[in-house]
Amino acid sequence: MAAKKTAPSKAKKPKKAKPKSKAKAKPKAKAAKKPAARRGARATGLDKSVEQFRDSLEHSVTLSRDRLQEVVDDAVKRGRMTRTDAEKMVSDLVKRGRRQTDSLLKELERLIQQARKEVGGRTAPVRKQATQAARRARKKLK
Repeated sequence: MAAKKTAPSKAKKPKKAKPKSKAKAKPKAKAAKKPAARRGARATGLDKSVEQFRDSLEHSVTLSRDRLQEVVDDAVKRGRMTRTDAEKMVSDLVKRGRRQTDSLLKELERLIQQARKEVGGRTAPVRKQATQAARRARKKLK
C-alpha cells in the first residue's frame, strides 16, 4: 500500500479588517420630495397631487400594441398558448392600458385646473391694481 502524497499546505495570512468609514451612505431621496422640503410647511395640495402623479408615471410601463403582439405571436408559435387565448390577452391588456391612460390624463387635467385656480387667486389683486392704474392713466390722457 502506497501512502498518498499531499501537497504542502500554504499558510494563509489572516486578512486585515478594513477600517469602517464613519460616513454612512446617503439614501437616495426622490427628486419630487425636494421642492416640498425646501418650502417647509407651505406645501399645498397641488404639490401633493403632483407628487402622486409623478409616482403614477414612475410605476407605469409602456408597451406598444405591435411589440405586445409580437411577443404573444411568438408564444403561440412555441405552443405556450392558444391563438384564442393570445388574442383575448392582447385585447384585455390594450383595454387596460387605455383605461390607465385615460385615468392619468384626467388626473393631469385636474392638476392643471387646480394650478390655474391657485395662480389666478394669487394674481387677481395684482391684475386689479394694474387695471385700475391703466384706467387712471387713460383718464389723464383725455
